[in-house]
Amino acid sequence: MKKPTVVIFITVFIYLLGFGMIIPVLPILSTHYGATPFQVGLLMSVFSLMQFLFSPFWGKLSDKYGRRPILIYCLLGEGISYLILAQSQSLKMLFVARIFTGFFGASISTASAYVSDITSRENRTKGMAIIGAAFGLGFLFGPAIGGGLTLLAKKYSNDQGFILTFSAYPVAALCFLTFIFAYFFLVESKERKITADEKDTRKQLHNIIEMFRKPVLGPLMLIFAVSTLSMAMMESTLVLFMKDKFGWGLAEASFGFAYVGICIVFTQGYLVRKLIPKFGEKSIIRAGLIGMALGFGIIAVANSIWIMGIAMTCISVGSAFTNPSILGSVSLITHADQQGVTLGTTQSLSALGRVIGPAFGTLLFGAISLSAPFWIGSLLLILNVFVVVKYYAQLPASHEKTAS
Repeated sequence: MKKPTVVIFITVFIYLLGFGMIIPVLPILSTHYGATPFQVGLLMSVFSLMQFLFSPFWGKLSDKYGRRPILIYCLLGEGISYLILAQSQSLKMLFVARIFTGFFGASISTASAYVSDITSRENRTKGMAIIGAAFGLGFLFGPAIGGGLTLLAKKYSNDQGFILTFSAYPVAALCFLTFIFAYFFLVESKERKITADEKDTRKQLHNIIEMFRKPVLGPLMLIFAVSTLSMAMMESTLVLFMKDKFGWGLAEASFGFAYVGICIVFTQGYLVRKLIPKFGEKSIIRAGLIGMALGFGIIAVANSIWIMGIAMTCISVGSAFTNPSILGSVSLITHADQQGVTLGTTQSLSALGRVIGPAFGTLLFGAISLSAPFWIGSLLLILNVFVVVKYYAQLPASHEKTAS
């Protein structure tokens, strides 16, 4: 990988590493400070809510002022937010920390725009797959490292608050080190002046409405949002499902999520980069959605761990196919001057799915049945497949450009 790509890869990896290290601890930490179950849910959702609100904000700023300043100073902000989390001694401060982490972490859309700037049309989706591989690695190593740091903290203190927040310090240190690295080595990918038209800042809702009206872009954004909603439903209920149906504990669940991370890393880091030039984005999107829908349906009827393994393979590989291909397609049909705001709005819809998904999934799980979130998730993904089929001829395919 070239140096700019390495910096972007590390940036996204640290973002997901921190997410993976902190998320398993948050429910325990928040209840330690007296949170009710509803407040625990709010604490989990506020991070994604901030991403929904501010992904287009950072994306538009990067269109105006360049990707580099947004990326490096948001890294600095993320480091500070993790220090706030590490020093938190009340539920209120936990909320403050997660709000700031979500605010600065919303700049992840700018990383996608940076990749679109430094890659050719033919390599656009392969570039997005690099970001996806960083996601997978962070998801793979985050929970394991966070658990190990928690055990290490127990050797130095009996204070439960310190033990549970200890892992935030290394995440903050990684953010600061990456900030220094990016400050000296990350080059600007976008050079242009601010035009008069861009000074009229649109509200996010207006951006979403305008983009949804576009014949191909709108369906792609809808598919991305619904797919993320389905995944968020699964992620919020899978541990509960495994506990109630198979008697799994936290350790077994951690190994399960690690397996998902391995599948994502292999698929986005290798398979997608090999298959896109041969089959194109739209074929990979369709295959990925079918795999995800199949995996959700298998979970709903699974009666053994081996069947669950097949289901999670389908979901993780399908998701790893779908996400970079959709982002690559969105980038391909977007004008160069609008990459930041378009990818930012697309990512914000993904964040909205992560706000709604956990609440909706746990509601179905508790009010209807253990398998209800997975049946509904499978249905939503099947509807996504129909959307792809309807617009299939209009979807971009970079391999066709290459072939011609």
